[in-house]
Amino acid sequence: MRSFKHLIYGGLLAAVMSPAMANDGEKIYTKGGAQPGALACITCHMADGKGMDAGGFPNIAGYSAGYLAKQVHDFKKGTRENAIMMPIATALTEAEIDAVAQYMASLDKPEVPEITRAKTPEGLGESLAIRGDWSRSIPECVACHGPGGVGVGEVFPPLAGQGSNYLASQLRAWQQGTRKNDQNDLMGHIARSLTEEEITAVAAYFSGLGK
Repeated sequence: MRSFKHLIYGGLLAAVMSPAMANDGEKIYTKGGAQPGALACITCHMADGKGMDAGGFPNIAGYSAGYLAKQVHDFKKGTRENAIMMPIATALTEAEIDAVAQYMASLDKPEVPEITRAKTPEGLGESLAIRGDWSRSIPECVACHGPGGVGVGEVFPPLAGQGSNYLASQLRAWQQGTRKNDQNDLMGHIARSLTEEEITAVAAYFSGLGK
């Protein structure tokens, strides 16, 4: 029920978003929120929202507003842990979270080549991405994240074009239990089933798409 509520909420939010709200979102993104701890997103995620993978700051451009808002709320609640994001999320008001999420969703996201499960995979990363390993109950990533890892709705974010360091760090976070905001521990199960070599390979594969 929770994910359904987020889906409906995100759709309604996008439908009623006003120009003023869009302007507020851009202001929060570039200058920060009203509270001193609500630092400007642009500092780490850059003007285009593409982030700085070397520093572990992800690409958030064009992500679903509902997904982005949920992640900020999860940082607030502690179901996602990050020393930088947790105090920023705590300092943001509900209205600021909604506004900045809508602004980030409006940023251009990378174009991704059409890749289906019919393609013959080349290498470990692509094999996991489009075939999975059902002998270990590991589904293919594209089953949930869409063809080419483009993302699906507000629950499954884009993987294509995301930084490899960031993707690998999130898989390790699910392995170690410092990230636990997925439904029914789906990602936790998958991550705990992967080797370090597999994490590195699948992260590099998706990072190379859409660039």
